[in-house]
Amino acid sequence: MSTPAPSLIRHPLFKGRLLAFVAIVLVSANLRSAVTSLTPLLDRLGHVFDFGSTMTGVLGMMPTAAFAVFGLATPRITRAIGLERTAVLTMVLATIGLLLRAFSDNVGMLLLGSAIALAGMGMGNVVVPPLVKRYFADRVGTLSTVYISVLQAGTMVPALLAVPVADQFDWRVSLGMWSLLSVAALLPWILLARSAPRVETSSTNTEHAAGRVWKTQLGWGMALMFGMTSLGTYSLFTWLPKVMVEAGASESFGGVMVAVYSAIGLLPSLLVPALAVRMRNPFPIAVMVFVLNLVAFAGLLWAPMSAPLLWAVIAGLGPSTFPLGLTLINLRTRSQAGSAALSGFMQGVGYSLASLGPLLFGWLHGASNGWAWSFGFLAVCSAILLTAAWFACKPQQLEDHW
Repeated sequence: MSTPAPSLIRHPLFKGRLLAFVAIVLVSANLRSAVTSLTPLLDRLGHVFDFGSTMTGVLGMMPTAAFAVFGLATPRITRAIGLERTAVLTMVLATIGLLLRAFSDNVGMLLLGSAIALAGMGMGNVVVPPLVKRYFADRVGTLSTVYISVLQAGTMVPALLAVPVADQFDWRVSLGMWSLLSVAALLPWILLARSAPRVETSSTNTEHAAGRVWKTQLGWGMALMFGMTSLGTYSLFTWLPKVMVEAGASESFGGVMVAVYSAIGLLPSLLVPALAVRMRNPFPIAVMVFVLNLVAFAGLLWAPMSAPLLWAVIAGLGPSTFPLGLTLINLRTRSQAGSAALSGFMQGVGYSLASLGPLLFGWLHGASNGWAWSFGFLAVCSAILLTAAWFACKPQQLEDHW
């Protein structure tokens, strides 16, 4: 039986760590801008750069592929340069990639800019949970709620503004304006990095931890739960506008659907971390997710225009296992080393699996000339999610399995 972690003394939230709070909030706001600022414009960019559904699927697959690669690589980077300097690097890459994408004159440059920006954001995904552990170990629930909610807002707003800004100004402005936000996030991290250790003092423990996560049911349960959640989320980010357009809606309405889908995600982001902290076993949240997913997929498949906003709302509640997984990183570990190792493994393996989602969803659509196979595929993935959550949610500590 696992030994409970010792209770922590709770300090005032901002005392001595206001800069760290601001830095975590700003970096969280940047972690999805490269994704949802692009997907509502894919049809338009397809006409500009003359690409079709295959390249749309590739662009839709890139976020999860980049998040997978850098999910696995980031723990090694943090051991070499430290958590704070890794956070600086994330925003430098994001800024360069967003600007390069905005100035693209061919599809190759669009892909390169997206890859660089998403590399930075993939590193940011992994580094934020151990930073929360470092600066706010006594406020894990509160800070998890804050940064996951900000992340969700940073997912919603670019999707909502993408088409209107492109219509008013240009698609380049619509894609490039988010580099201003990544520059703003750079400043507090530079200040924090100046006084941070050059390398992680716990690097040996981190390396030891990273080498053992893959041997645990907890690690694989977390990775599969997170992976199936992200697979469904990014499939809908990429293809929901096209589902609506083929059902008779406008391009702009497709962007609104993605924005609504993202906006509803704010609700579980606000509630799930606080619930997870208080629940010994939060598996009922995964059961709720499974049911919501089936209802949303059925509505989008069989009656997309009868109640489109309702389906978007239900679908938006489905990824509640996303904030659950991010919160469990710190609830199921005792140390920064354990948190960094579990975060990297969960997101690296999870996003590796999820990267196939948009591509397979689109391929099944093309093969069947409809959406039935595509949504059936997502339903199977939801069943895998439910099974994995059984192992991820059980009360345990990662360090007890080493």
